[in-house]
Amino acid sequence: MSFQPNPGDELLINGKRYIVGSHPAAPGIAYAQAGRQGIVYQLLAPNGELHEAKALKVFFPKFRIPSMVYQSEHMEAYGKIPGLQVCKRDVLTPERNGDLIAAQPDLLYAVLMPWVHGMTWFDCITEQRVLTPSESLALAKSLAGIGSSMEQRGLAHCDLSAPNVMLPFFSEVDLPDERSPVELVDVEQMYSTKLDRPDALLAGSPGYAAHRTVSSGLWSGYADRFAGAVIIAEMMGWSDAIVVEKAWGESYFDQHEMQSPSERYHILKKSLQTRWGTKVSELFERAWDSQDLSSCPTFGEWLVMLSSLRMENYTSSVSPRPTSEKNQVAATKSSDEPALPYSVAEQQSQSETAAPYATERGEQATEARAVAGSPAGKMMSVEDLSEEAKAALSGLNSSEIRGDKGVMNRLFDEARQLEEQNKLGAALEIYRSLYHFTEDGSPLQVEIQAAIDGLEAELNPPSVEKPKTSAWYKSKKVMITSAAVAVLLVASIPTVQILADRDHAKQLEAAAQLEQAAKEEEQRRQAEEAARIQAEADNQAKEAQLAVLKQQEEEEQQRLQVEADLKAKEAAEAEEKQRKLTETDKQALQEKYDRQAKYEAYLAWKKERDAKAAQEKAAAEARKKQLAAERKANVIELINIYNKAYSSQEGGRTDKAKTFAKQFLQIYNQDPSYYKSVGEVGYRANSIYNFLGNSDYRLPKI
Repeated sequence: MSFQPNPGDELLINGKRYIVGSHPAAPGIAYAQAGRQGIVYQLLAPNGELHEAKALKVFFPKFRIPSMVYQSEHMEAYGKIPGLQVCKRDVLTPERNGDLIAAQPDLLYAVLMPWVHGMTWFDCITEQRVLTPSESLALAKSLAGIGSSMEQRGLAHCDLSAPNVMLPFFSEVDLPDERSPVELVDVEQMYSTKLDRPDALLAGSPGYAAHRTVSSGLWSGYADRFAGAVIIAEMMGWSDAIVVEKAWGESYFDQHEMQSPSERYHILKKSLQTRWGTKVSELFERAWDSQDLSSCPTFGEWLVMLSSLRMENYTSSVSPRPTSEKNQVAATKSSDEPALPYSVAEQQSQSETAAPYATERGEQATEARAVAGSPAGKMMSVEDLSEEAKAALSGLNSSEIRGDKGVMNRLFDEARQLEEQNKLGAALEIYRSLYHFTEDGSPLQVEIQAAIDGLEAELNPPSVEKPKTSAWYKSKKVMITSAAVAVLLVASIPTVQILADRDHAKQLEAAAQLEQAAKEEEQRRQAEEAARIQAEADNQAKEAQLAVLKQQEEEEQQRLQVEADLKAKEAAEAEEKQRKLTETDKQALQEKYDRQAKYEAYLAWKKERDAKAAQEKAAAEARKKQLAAERKANVIELINIYNKAYSSQEGGRTDKAKTFAKQFLQIYNQDPSYYKSVGEVGYRANSIYNFLGNSDYRLPKI
């Protein structure tokens, strides 16, 4: 586009003077933001506040539509809805801004609207900015409220995506208190029963509007439901560092993952369920699995659910990765409180809204420290654990543990060793921490769950008078004691032969039981080793598969980048071609105007010439008539004077006759060529000349 203003340039729009703003990060360059339909420039009033800045959206030639005027008039009423202040807009038309458009043709049908301060949700995603739970909830509730208000009025944005969601919530500019934490921009595609369908429909943005039922452009009252559900889920999950680290790039989901059971989907769903509750994750799951847009949850459902959440249940999750100082405080607090069995703590956590992963791991570490001084030698002590185990229990380096198979195997072996040392509490806590780092449904997770169930049953036996004895032989201590008893019995045979004979059957039975217990213990260990080997093989196979998928994804991204670059190049070439055609058309039109002006000037000159010629002709005709009349009168006068001269000569008055003769010649000489040709006037003139030359000459009677 030829419109490329500089900071400080003045524009007169609708009788008001505006100044082009300067980019805060690059002084000397106009503050502008490019979109799919045009470029938005910041305009400042000479004496206005910064929060009163305006946005001038200059459209690309394809999107300069005259009906924008009608659309903006109807959208004016929607500007009162929180989050839609950009609907308060004025369109630059030739009637109101003719001089400005004549100087800058690119401003034809440009839109003047409020400037929205703050970052976009796109910026928050690409910068991987982790939010606090209160920030996540505030943004999600605001977006749900905007969508609910729009749906109640039969409206839809139709291009809801991260770049079109502004966050004044994070603005560095002081804004009025009534401003919405979230604002929607790029509303030119808005759906309403009162608006006409746009000529060019957008198919949505990758990562948001790729619903399985959408084959062309989005333009309906349900158009925002799927994209809105994805963005709300992103906002709610963005207080979880694990979710943020897994983001694809410009959006959380890759465009090829939409509505498929991908790894990112399961991570986000699990985070929503654990941190915000099952009902929130169910709404997201319902949108993800929907067969059409109308089946997605309404924004009203989202708003009701989010409004029911209370932040006092999430105060411990301000930081997604708790610091050692917080863990120290938790340990100090827990030292004065009795330890709860895991099953009881789990029931309490399920009765409340789920807490974040980091908080759950911190609570487990606190619980582990609290039971360190319990009797029977079965509870854990911090000194019993390695540094890796302490890190796992405190929730530190969770991402590193999750991705390092070696660390997970070492922690698993350490738990086994603690279990063999009868330090069941410490082993139980390591198993619990490892459970969160394993993949859902994997053999390793199944094995860890079985170990957790077994240790919980042993640490928290049912309240009965006699404990269960069905698995007494599985205890290594019992096996060692029994073996020692057997040795003592064998050693005492010479001195107690009678007792040995009497109890021989019982000895054989005890030995058989010991042998059977040893075999079962060995089989159990072999099964565990086989399961561990199989789990490692499965993990290696999955890692190889993930590597292949990652390579394919990178190749696909490269292909898409090449296509995007090619499309951008083609678009630039098309724009340049259009610009040249526009300049050629303007030049041809100017030449046409010049020829028309010359022709009109020629017609005016010809008209003036013809009028002058007609006037001159009329004057000539008048003079001719006047001359004819004068000549006629003079002919009569000449004849009369000649007759008087003749009569005077005949009467002997020669002097008087000469006087008349001179009067005759005075009139005759005014036009002798004409008078000579009229009748006998020429003959009379010759006679007068002869008379004046010779007084004796006699004038003839004519």
